[in-house]
Formats: sequence, structure tokens, C-alpha cells
Amino acid sequence: MNHDIDDTIPPFDDAAHEREWLLQERAMRRERLHLDPIGDDARTRRYRLLARALREPLPHALPADFAQKLAAQVAASPARKVASDTRFEFTLLLALATVMAVAAGAVVAMYGDTWLPSFVAILPAPHTSANRWVLALVGCLGASWLLGRWQQASRTTTRR
Repeated sequence: MNHDIDDTIPPFDDAAHEREWLLQERAMRRERLHLDPIGDDARTRRYRLLARALREPLPHALPADFAQKLAAQVAASPARKVASDTRFEFTLLLALATVMAVAAGAVVAMYGDTWLPSFVAILPAPHTSANRWVLALVGCLGASWLLGRWQQASRTTTRR
């Protein structure tokens, strides 16, 4: 423990953190007392420079209503910008989806007769019990989707 610092030292779990904290405190104290920096190492000189910079007042004061003006500006500007950005992103997404659909169609048209029989072979045979489970799954997914849309529609009508 360093005894030339009068401040209370917080408890540290790591000895390296404690050494670093003590070095910072010693540099701040030496800067505050205007002691000669000739014997200081490079890290202490950097900490003294930081302490000196933090002690200086800001060159220009912010206006008294800066926070209100900034809040009003932030509240007003994103609505316009987000709408135009969203529209542009939606257009790009739609173009990408169209290109992907056309590419998928072209791949199926060119190579479908090669790999399509493999997919048909793994499908269950007609009139098996698996078909009933597939239909039940499709029914559950459809009912869940419809219920979600209905809840979303009811929330938007109650908010208006």
C-alpha cells in the first residue's frame, strides 16, 4: 500500500488494477502540487497531462437551452429520415427478392429434372398416417398465423 496518498484506497481484487490506480493518483497529486516532472516516467507524464487537461475549463460554454434544442431537433428529424430510409430499404429488399425468385425459377427449370426425383422419393407415400400429421402441422401453423394477424389488427384499432 502506498502511504503518500491520503485518500482512502478502494478495495481491489487485482493487484495490477491497484498499482494502476495508485499510479494515476500519484500523477494527479504531483500535478496538483506542481511538482517537477523530470523524475516521472512516461505513463506518469501522460496521467499528469490528462489531469491538467481535465482541470482546464471547456473553451466554449454550451448555451443554456442546448439540451432542449437538441431534444427538439432529434425528435423532429428522424421521422422524415427513417421513412425515406425505410422506403429505400424496402425497394432494395423487393428487388433482391425478385432476383432471387427469378434465379430459383431458372435453376429449377434447368436442373430440376436431375434432382427433383430425389425429393419426390423422400416424400411419404400417399394415404399414410404421416400425411395426417403434416396436415395437422399445416393447420396449426395457419391457425397461429391467423390468430396473430387478428390480435395485431385488434391492437391497431384500439390504439386509434
